[in-house]
Amino acid sequence: MTRRSCAIYATGIVCAHLLILGIALLVAQVFQTMIQERIKKEITLAENSRVLEGWISPPPPVYMQYFFFNVTNPDEFLAGKEKPKVTQIGPYTYREYRPRENVTFLENGTKIFATNPKSFVFLRNMSSGDPEVDRVITVNIPFIAVMNELNSYSFFLRSAVSMWMGSMGIEVFMNRTVHEVLWGFKDPLLSKLHALRPEVDEHFGLMYNKNGTHEGEFVFHTGEKNYMDYGKIDTWNGISQMNWWSSNQSNMINGTDGSVFHTFLSRKELLYIFAADLCRSIHLGYVADKEVKGIPAFRFAPPSDVLAPPDVNPSNAGFCVPAGDCLGKGVLKVSVCRQGAPIVVSFPHFYQADEKYINAIDGMNPNEEEHETYLDINPTTGVPIRACKRAQLNVILKRVSGFPKTKFLNETIFPIMYVNETATIDDDSAAQMRTLLLIVTIVSNFPVIIVALGAILLVVLIFLVCRNRQRKTAKDETAYTQVSNQAEDSPENRTNQPSRNGSYIAMSPVEAQKC
Repeated sequence: MTRRSCAIYATGIVCAHLLILGIALLVAQVFQTMIQERIKKEITLAENSRVLEGWISPPPPVYMQYFFFNVTNPDEFLAGKEKPKVTQIGPYTYREYRPRENVTFLENGTKIFATNPKSFVFLRNMSSGDPEVDRVITVNIPFIAVMNELNSYSFFLRSAVSMWMGSMGIEVFMNRTVHEVLWGFKDPLLSKLHALRPEVDEHFGLMYNKNGTHEGEFVFHTGEKNYMDYGKIDTWNGISQMNWWSSNQSNMINGTDGSVFHTFLSRKELLYIFAADLCRSIHLGYVADKEVKGIPAFRFAPPSDVLAPPDVNPSNAGFCVPAGDCLGKGVLKVSVCRQGAPIVVSFPHFYQADEKYINAIDGMNPNEEEHETYLDINPTTGVPIRACKRAQLNVILKRVSGFPKTKFLNETIFPIMYVNETATIDDDSAAQMRTLLLIVTIVSNFPVIIVALGAILLVVLIFLVCRNRQRKTAKDETAYTQVSNQAEDSPENRTNQPSRNGSYIAMSPVEAQKC
């Protein structure tokens, strides 16, 4: 066997083995299953796991931006002459630090206890102004809270309290610095009530006592038992189900806290997040494929039915408290779990809300780009790559008999401010993520690489076989003949040619021979 034949046979054998092995691995999905099981095992909150440190101290910076609605015509609005006009001021940007503390493993490492205190540091270079200097005219929420509390009392008591508040110069609207409204001030009305009832705090602020505090004690599933439970909340403040909504479904604590999700997400699934500040769980649906810093991601966002009324989304009936007392599309009354003023939450500028709420306020301009809440999540690891949480705080203003300052008011959901909480994966973490995904891609597609190598060798084999046949054909078409093609010897030839010793033979084409 010639060297060329050995090469052909060797190429054919290797080609056949590669193709058979590659196709078998591809059909059996051995490497895909292996890498998936490895990732499911590695990405958990188990003790000494690789992701635990990042979960306790998240490296990506989180920014909290506050936007306020400044009322420009409070007197005209209270007199019933105009609808309220507001202008947006802000952002006032703070760096948010949110490490997890008191981390404790429970039930053989299948659950983990933690608190999540948040602290805020003002960033002047990312803000439009100074919160300690800029002033805002907004609804006097302590006034509304007292008025709302007295709504069930007699007319005479309400009238007496109204005159008492008027004598102190307390109005429906207040003019305060942004810092005071946000972080707190000593309110004159609450100070008077504190003297009568010491349990009433004399300070008021939308974020009062929330700098350096947490939203409750959480117990999470680590994902050790089931990767689908990774990061899901087991209990919040010791309860696994709330009790202030009017249905068991609405009282359920579903999903994660939004910081992690299970691996290998599907575009078809709904993701659930428990929002402690909303006192409820919300769901997010797939919107589009995105790419953040070279990392592929699925964008999930709350669909329009999240805050839809029961006639549109029957599962929201439980959020009407008391049962049947429902607001319109795009707003949720949360005063049931936040004692005091009738607080309502929505998306900024009443995005996805009923047109009547948008049209009731001059200055609302909802749009998806600025006001949508979304999460961009890498589907392989379940890690949020980019997040934007946007929510608006509103208060219900309405006519209350006994308070003459409200006599021209129709029920209005009045915007106070909204937040834009954002986070994007940092460059170092993004580089590590890209490396991990590259390894996952290579290992998962290893059978394809084997099949591709087999296909290349198949092409080489075909080339070698064809080349070998060409050479063999050329050899068969050759023959041996004399060099001279002249006629047989004649006397003249013998006379003119020198004598030879023997015959001289050489190869000559057959077709050149003469018979």
